[in-house]
Amino acid sequence: MKFVSTKPELCIGCRACEEACLKVRFKETDTTKSVIKVTELEDGKYDINVCNQCGECIEICPVQAIYRDKNGTIMIDKDKCVQCYACVGFCPTLSMRYHKEVFGPYKCISCGACTRACPTGAIFMEEV
Repeated sequence: MKFVSTKPELCIGCRACEEACLKVRFKETDTTKSVIKVTELEDGKYDINVCNQCGECIEICPVQAIYRDKNGTIMIDKDKCVQCYACVGFCPTLSMRYHKEVFGPYKCISCGACTRACPTGAIFMEEV
C-alpha cells in the first residue's frame, strides 16, 4: 500500500502540494478546501498536515460511512454519511476536513497529485 507521507524539514512553503490537491479534488484554487495544510511555524520552518490513513476515524462513525478500501486507503461513503462530523472532531492528526461549501467531511485519498507537484520531495508516496 502506498500513502502520502511527509518530510517537513524539506518543505519550502511553496504550497504547490495544496494547489495540486485542489485542482484534482475540486477543480479550483480555494486553498481553504485543500486536504493538505502547509503551516509556517514560528522558527521559519513548515508543518505539513495530511491524512496518514491510520483508520482511527472508522470506529467513531455512527453510520459506518468510513471504511478502508482494497488499497488500504480510508474512504468516506458520501451516500451513508449523515454529516455529523464526529470524524472531524475525533481525528488524532486533525487531517479530516470540513468546509461550508463541501458536502460532508473529506480527507486525503492518497491520489499522489501533491507528491508529483512538490519540488523538494517534502511530500511523497511511501510504501507502508
